[in-house]
Amino acid sequence: MPPHNIIWRVMTALRVMVVDDSEVVCRAVCGLLRSYAELQVVRIVADGLEAVECAQRERPDVILLDISLPSLNGIEAARRIHRVSPDSKILFLSQYDSRAGAREALNTGAAGYVVKSDAAYDLVAGIRAVCQGRPFMSSSLH
Repeated sequence: MPPHNIIWRVMTALRVMVVDDSEVVCRAVCGLLRSYAELQVVRIVADGLEAVECAQRERPDVILLDISLPSLNGIEAARRIHRVSPDSKILFLSQYDSRAGAREALNTGAAGYVVKSDAAYDLVAGIRAVCQGRPFMSSSLH
C-alpha cells in the first residue's frame, strides 16, 4: 500500500485525430505531437466524410481539422462532427490566415483555429487550451 502522503494519479493521454489531405502536413503534425507524452494520435484521416465517420466511432478528445478536404470540406465536416461526437473539441489547422476565414470556421462551434505557418509555436498550446475549455486563436491572427 502506498504511503498516504503520496498522491497517485493516472494520466491518460489526450486522444487526437488529425484530418488533412496532405501527407507532408500529417507527418509533420504527428512528429510534433509524438514529442509530447500527454498527446496520442489515434487516427489520421485525409477526407471530410471519413473524418465524420471516424469521429463518431473513435470519439477523440481533439480533432485537428483542415478546411480544404476532398468529399466534404472542413467547415461542413465540423458541423456534422458536432452532431455525432459532441464532446470532441475541434481545432482547425488551416493554411488560411484571414480573420474572416477563422471566424467562419469558429462559427461551426469549433473551439479554436491555428494557422499552419504558426503550428510549430501554437498547435500544442491550442490543443491544451481547447481541452481546458478555453477558445484558442493562432498568434498571427490577433
